Amino acid sequence: MATPLTDVSPDDLRAEVSAWLDANWDPLLPKAQWQARVVDAGWAAPTWVEPNFGRSATADQSKIIHEEFAKRQAPGTGHDRNNLWANTMVAYGSSELQAKMLRPLLLGDVNMCLLYSEPGAGSDLAGVQTRADRDGDEWIVNGQKVWTSGAKVAEYGMLICRTNWEQPKHKGLSFFWFPMRQDGVEVRPIRQITNEAHFNEVFITDARVSDANRLGDPGEGWRVLQTALAYERSTMGDNARGPRQPGVGERDQTEDAGSVTASKGATDIDLWAMAREHGRADDPVIRQAVARVHSLRMVNRWNGQRAKAQLTQGTSSPILSLGKLAMSQILHEGAKVQTAIVGASSMLVDPAFPDAADANFLSLNAYFTSIGGGTDQIQRNIIGERVLGLPKEPEADRDLPFSQVRKATVAPRS
Repeated sequence: MATPLTDVSPDDLRAEVSAWLDANWDPLLPKAQWQARVVDAGWAAPTWVEPNFGRSATADQSKIIHEEFAKRQAPGTGHDRNNLWANTMVAYGSSELQAKMLRPLLLGDVNMCLLYSEPGAGSDLAGVQTRADRDGDEWIVNGQKVWTSGAKVAEYGMLICRTNWEQPKHKGLSFFWFPMRQDGVEVRPIRQITNEAHFNEVFITDARVSDANRLGDPGEGWRVLQTALAYERSTMGDNARGPRQPGVGERDQTEDAGSVTASKGATDIDLWAMAREHGRADDPVIRQAVARVHSLRMVNRWNGQRAKAQLTQGTSSPILSLGKLAMSQILHEGAKVQTAIVGASSMLVDPAFPDAADANFLSLNAYFTSIGGGTDQIQRNIIGERVLGLPKEPEADRDLPFSQVRKATVAPRS
């Protein structure tokens, strides 16, 4: 077990991390082997306590650790900021569940999905109708989820469902670590505009989940969900998927388990280099557009740092909605600029024109961030009400027992 960093000076910490990287970092190591080293040394989630593979580091110490890893371009740290699954588990999971799941989550050995949205409850997640009924030490789950990324390969899903129909909609929810590979769970892929199928419908019929897999108290699922959503929005505000990987289309995109080298994201694309390559660097309109995207990226990075400084374990920060909304704008603007740089050839769909293919793909894929993790419109509501202090929108059914709320009717599956 790694030792805590209590009373370690910044200089001593920097020297310790640097020496450890000198002795351990090898970019040719398989990803799993490298991540195991990082986890066991306590660098993967340094602000967590020692039993949870952390070092009890302060926020300032965590920043030093991140800086030293970044100098070597070594991945593996920062899970205490951006690992949605593990952070939710640390905040609300029982000690037994943490002992079982945390290390596999930090190692990336567990495939996960989010069982939130439903056909009648997308933007208003408090309106979910998937139900869980207590049966001894287990709960019996019935319902339907939709737009679930990775459901086909997931071992577990973070499930929000209704356990009390006589409480108002925000108070009758519970949150579970739901086993996906069981009878009663059917997954159907949804074909996207990019000709991929990352999203799925999930039909749950008399499936079971142990009460030991509950995160938070019964009826406190909304609070757990807000923490989970905060980490999801944080991740989506920081990163975005880049161009389509070669050969992807008819299958779900999966991460290569070999090299630890990270793939390029959409915000890593050098628009200025692309403008020079296509002979558009002297075009004042292109130059202004590239500068605008660069400015948006920088401001979003600063807002992300501000939000993470406010985010403590088990809480959420409305400022994360700024980053999530900004990333959506960055992706749409970036794709628009790429299309303008490429020019008329951007209308071509052929492997011989890779820049055109990337521009088209990124234009279509940008809508994922506009919708996933809470739509742009929902983020604006959160910003208006919780950041700017504007009056909340009327919500007539907020205090009604959910059994009395007028609910959407979900068409039966064929």
